[in-house]
Amino acid sequence: MNNYKKINIEIPRVIGTYSSGLDGPLLFITAGIHGNEPSGLRALQKVFEILEAEKPKIKGRVIGVSGNRAALQQGVRFIDEDLNRTWTVENIKNKIIDSHEKKEMFEIIEILNQYPEEEFTKRYFLDCHTTSSASAPYISVQEVNDNDVWAHQFPTHIIRGFSDIVLGCIDHYESRIGITGFVFEGGQHESKVAEMNHEGIIWLALVNACKLDLEKLSHYPEAAAMLLDNKKKQKTFEISYRHGLAPEDEFRMEAGYSNFQPIKKGELLAYQNGKPVYSKWDAYIFMPLYQKQGNDGFFVATEANSEPSLRSSNLRSDSSKSKIQRS
Repeated sequence: MNNYKKINIEIPRVIGTYSSGLDGPLLFITAGIHGNEPSGLRALQKVFEILEAEKPKIKGRVIGVSGNRAALQQGVRFIDEDLNRTWTVENIKNKIIDSHEKKEMFEIIEILNQYPEEEFTKRYFLDCHTTSSASAPYISVQEVNDNDVWAHQFPTHIIRGFSDIVLGCIDHYESRIGITGFVFEGGQHESKVAEMNHEGIIWLALVNACKLDLEKLSHYPEAAAMLLDNKKKQKTFEISYRHGLAPEDEFRMEAGYSNFQPIKKGELLAYQNGKPVYSKWDAYIFMPLYQKQGNDGFFVATEANSEPSLRSSNLRSDSSKSKIQRS
């Protein structure tokens, strides 16, 4: 699972943009923030092809933006550092450009700045990702602003707390400047199902944000229908533990784990530097690491109250301490 297909064509920064000329919100969609996660880009391309061909009415504007273009072309997660850890207050305030990823970050910010808040009734974001392990599609949401309320309008598992312990993500930045949204994980890298899930979530975001009527398209999108089938299975989880890794650590996850799989106390989960790592919990495994690059071995999640929360407090500083347990 560590060999990913390279993208041999030049990747534009803006994958597509579409509007019917009606007042409304901005829907800002990013994909490929990690270069080994191209399925969101393919889904965006398909959606924009249909929008341009059929010209359905929407309110506001949707724009699709590519992430780490150089890493995507090489089929690697990143070039110098993880682009989804660079969006800190310090980096942006001080205009720090000391890596390839920070350069790409500021290019994405420049695109977003072309669509200021005052020109739209509201601004939404959707960031498309995939995972190294098998996974049902899910939303990762930060409990600030009205993000959680918005996330619960969609028919997948929802997980809270990831952004409290993994800092510098693009959704930190977007939430910090007042945009409502979430991260969507479509499934396993390079999976056709993940690409379908990404297409489905984009269609549903257009429905919920921009009031697109899917029935008016020549064919109701199969990907949207497939994702809507998840509604009856939806659960909400919270992160309770992160098993972090140092750059020098040798880590090997036990085979066969997938997101939201139940784990038992005493169960062998992994080996770290030749020593076994056993579960201390009766809970659920989340994001087990099955790729070479990454500093998160796995997370532990517990089932939570599914009632949406509305947080009016400001987003915490990227330098603040998390209450979540870390290894």
